[in-house]
Amino acid sequence: MDVLSRIAQTKGPDLFRMDGRVALVTGAAGRLGRSMACGLAEAGAHVVLNGRRPEALEDLAGSLRRRGLAASALAFDVTDAQAVDQAVRVLGQQFQRLDVLVNNAYAGPAGSVDRSRAEDFARAYDVAVIASFRLMVSVRHLLLQAVARCGHASVINIASMYATVSPDPSVYGDSGMDNPPYYGAAKGALLQLTRYMACHWAPSGIRVNAISPGPFPQPAVLCRYPTFHRALCSRTPAGRVGMPDELKGAVLYLASDAASYVTGINLPVDGGWTAW
Repeated sequence: MDVLSRIAQTKGPDLFRMDGRVALVTGAAGRLGRSMACGLAEAGAHVVLNGRRPEALEDLAGSLRRRGLAASALAFDVTDAQAVDQAVRVLGQQFQRLDVLVNNAYAGPAGSVDRSRAEDFARAYDVAVIASFRLMVSVRHLLLQAVARCGHASVINIASMYATVSPDPSVYGDSGMDNPPYYGAAKGALLQLTRYMACHWAPSGIRVNAISPGPFPQPAVLCRYPTFHRALCSRTPAGRVGMPDELKGAVLYLASDAASYVTGINLPVDGGWTAW
């Protein structure tokens, strides 16, 4: 049955089911990556958890399996070309396909214009843009196997609200949590890469989209800097910061049959931050 016939015969809620599908989530042990990985697993996907800390990945995989969900850990550095090649071979041997790739990995400290160095830009671009591109290209043959099986495959790049708007300096004050210029620059480049890959891969059935999270600060930061917390909330139309589980719906939508005709978009999950 082709994808259009299957969708026509599927009840609305079932369009979001991911049973029998395989998803790779990079940066899965992080606060947002963990929630996105859990959302895919809860919808029925086998989630392959990636990061650089094997123990954290195994802990997360174990917690999902204890809930009766399908998960496995695959630790590798997304910026290491040889490690990526080896990991892709493992994926191919174990699953023979990949239905969903979530490029969520990022590495970089807080910073300001005065404290930013050229090396910081290089590191941010290496993880957010170059590694994402390398991984997309490396797993393309596995994505195409998923297309042959169910009609489409999905790549989801995790960008940021700061890919489209500048941080407001007045929000950060003296918190020391200033968002650095290289973060938004790298995430903006990732959005353009998303559009480029969407247009070039659409004929083959691979959809490429982005999600731009808004303010999802760590709880410890909010406790330590209550003035910063209040400023974030007042700057957001929703009047509050986001909770990680609020990303589940967005990633599940773009990964599933529900978005079979959606490619090249950026989906903000930001409480209205970029709507001002």
